[in-house]
Amino acid sequence: MNSKQIRSQFIEFFQSKKHQFVSSAPIVVKNDPSLMFTNAGMNQFKDFFLGNEVSDHPRITNSQKCLRVSGKHNDLEEVGVDTYHHTMFEMLGNWSFGDYFKKEAIAWAWELLTEVYKLPVDRMYVTVFGGDSEDGLEADKEAFSFWEDWVPRERILFGSKKDNFWEMGETGPCGPCSEIHIDMRSPEEIAQVPGKDLVNADHPQVIEIWNLVFIQFNRFSDGRLNELPSSHVDTGMGLERLVRVIQNKTSNYDTDLFAPFIEKVEQVSGYQYGQSEKIDIAFRVIVDHIRAISFTIADGQLPSNNKAGYVIRRILRRAVRYGYTFLDLKVPFLHLLVPVLAEKFGTFFPEVKSQQEFIAKVIQEEELAFLRTLDKGLKNLESIQESLEASNEHVIPGAVAFELYDTYGFPLDLTSLIAREKGLIVDEKGFQEAMRAQKERSRAAAQLETGDWVIVYEEESEGFIGYDSLHTKARILKYRKITDKKQERFQVVLTRTPFYAESGGQVGDTGILHTVTETLHVLDTTKENDLIIHWVDALPMGTEEEFTCQVDALRRAKIKNNHTATHLLQAALKQVLGPHVQQKGSLVNEQMLRFDFSHFAKMTPEELERTETIVNARIRENIVLNEQRQVPIAEAKAMGATALFGEKYGEHVRVITFDPTFSVELCGGTHVQATGEIGFFKLVSESSTAAGVRRVEAVTAEEAEAYVNRRFHVLQEVQEVLKNPKDLLGAIESLIEERANLRKEIEGLHLKATDQIKESLKNQAKSLNGYHLVLGLIKLPNGEALKKLSFELKNEMENLVAVLAADIAGKPQVAIVISENIVEKKGLHAGKLVKELSKEIRGGGGGQPFFATAGGKDSTGLPEVLVKAEAILTSSLK
Repeated sequence: MNSKQIRSQFIEFFQSKKHQFVSSAPIVVKNDPSLMFTNAGMNQFKDFFLGNEVSDHPRITNSQKCLRVSGKHNDLEEVGVDTYHHTMFEMLGNWSFGDYFKKEAIAWAWELLTEVYKLPVDRMYVTVFGGDSEDGLEADKEAFSFWEDWVPRERILFGSKKDNFWEMGETGPCGPCSEIHIDMRSPEEIAQVPGKDLVNADHPQVIEIWNLVFIQFNRFSDGRLNELPSSHVDTGMGLERLVRVIQNKTSNYDTDLFAPFIEKVEQVSGYQYGQSEKIDIAFRVIVDHIRAISFTIADGQLPSNNKAGYVIRRILRRAVRYGYTFLDLKVPFLHLLVPVLAEKFGTFFPEVKSQQEFIAKVIQEEELAFLRTLDKGLKNLESIQESLEASNEHVIPGAVAFELYDTYGFPLDLTSLIAREKGLIVDEKGFQEAMRAQKERSRAAAQLETGDWVIVYEEESEGFIGYDSLHTKARILKYRKITDKKQERFQVVLTRTPFYAESGGQVGDTGILHTVTETLHVLDTTKENDLIIHWVDALPMGTEEEFTCQVDALRRAKIKNNHTATHLLQAALKQVLGPHVQQKGSLVNEQMLRFDFSHFAKMTPEELERTETIVNARIRENIVLNEQRQVPIAEAKAMGATALFGEKYGEHVRVITFDPTFSVELCGGTHVQATGEIGFFKLVSESSTAAGVRRVEAVTAEEAEAYVNRRFHVLQEVQEVLKNPKDLLGAIESLIEERANLRKEIEGLHLKATDQIKESLKNQAKSLNGYHLVLGLIKLPNGEALKKLSFELKNEMENLVAVLAADIAGKPQVAIVISENIVEKKGLHAGKLVKELSKEIRGGGGGQPFFATAGGKDSTGLPEVLVKAEAILTSSLK
């Protein structure tokens, strides 16, 4: 049974018990000050438990996305180290809001586990709350008595407050709970130590799978417990653990919930899961964390430097660091797992599918930023370690840890983690003192507004004159040197400037400042408060000279085209999608325009076409710009002017109008004098950037023409390649069908070739004390063919031990198959043997006693695999 079926059966079972299915709430909590993230299925129902609201459905079931990485419920440090903790997980649950209580919850839980999932009764234990004198609570004898109807008394255990009294946080709904545990150990292990002695003892194979919480109380901040108006049931069963139990795996990571991710990491890294404990931990950290990161981004929380965003950034960087250190992944790799996640979870959680590209893009950008500093920081840590060892010390000073944070972006918890692995500790108190000192320095520096400026003339700048002219005469008022990555640049402020400073999404102008004898290149123009700053590549020999300032006119013209097109685009989107469309961000440069706006669905092809048609119609109308400067802001708003996201407006504003019935906006940017100057507008993409925010990108004028030409040229090339068919689409479909048929033919040929190899191997089999020993150096098209060949040999030959060393498209793989009777008689184990043999091909692998595989990096070692295998097996089969 796969994970999708297991999840569905849970929901369907409780629907049959008159429970209403409710979709998962977002993993990011927005309206609860006590939580950053949803950490349990009951979070979205908190008001029902408190009596603040009444549920329309007294019985509910769902599968809730949860994240436990902060606060009381923090599993982050355990993730990867063991095989059953996770950051993000799915919590299967059923709830009763003042309806049924302990009796029904217990009976249905047992029915589902034993009759639907067919779990073995003799391997399960249940716990009930044993009471707590501090809170004045007695043991939950009521729950005990209900369990006695289903479970032998010796399998019902009393637990402590820690294990059997559930609380969402420091305050809120809470109550006694009953946990259901299962013993996954071997019969031999069970015979040695009874399972009841290992319940809640952190044994990796004796695990809790379901928690039935009976919410009766509300915890206040002073510790008091008050009875709730009604008693409720809140159950939670981790899907990951349940799947592991049903699929009879020794680790959550061996289930189909994680196997595709592990396989992808194996492909990306070249390492095999199962090689060593450190490598395995890295695999588990990565495949766990990608789920937490992706689901959180899909729900609108981007990585950042504060609050919930900082938590996600920490998780992402932890995954990157493990990949970097243990799997030699020195380039971005996490984002490559997002398609796997979208494929695996996109049906039940469509938000990860619909935002797949954006999630991957955000993750990749975060990886790139962190990798730029990680290498330098790790090398710095190695130097610190060597220095400490030389002086026989083991404490990293707080100031040094702060330097790693300040210079290399290492958060304190990351430095502490790496330090522990190196046998060191961090002076955390010293780190906090260094942090406080830096904040004080920053505040002091902020008071010296012009302390690093070199003043040339003591006068104010006239500011921006670039609406009316692209060139002027000006002098430098002040300048300062900026050193960035060993590159010296300078910032200058002019007496007046035609250069537009970056703001409102429009990039800054470039151009030149020149005299008769020298030329300075203006690389960018930005704002610092209301000061227009020009970034130049050098200082003039004489800073007191008068310069001619010249904006790059061609670049400015392209920017104006795109900026005006952005105004037309927003107006068109409001027409097509509705008045709810509001700008959430934009970028306007000489190449393209990007526009982010509020909308809760992917735009359809028809909506995109209508939007594009409206914009181009307005361009052809050649609407003349109506520009009004210094308009009182109240008057501008009365005109219906739309404010741009992120802009700062004073008492007087500039209003840009292209037809008062179509586009009226507050704007400080540069625009065409008439829309016809834009020439042509073409949408090139539509995507999601966050929950409720869409993004479109477009090109205009020459860029739009070039874009269309490129697409048209591709179409022409396709037509030419296909000999200019009358029905191009039909020709392509025919080609695809032909390709599929050829693939089937090739697969048939592969099967025949594999059959020939099989017969050859059978003929070459050696007889050794009644056993058949097959050793083969072969070539096969893929790993599936190797697996198929192995099992066919096993089915057709008795008393078989086969070791197949295969070259698969230039990559070495080894497969070992052993008849079950040999495994039992001789104690051979294919998984252990393949690990030993895979050393010859610089790889690793594993598997079951009767079948195992391994991959590697060195095909030249395949012959030695067989030599080594023959020596080992000849001895073992005597």
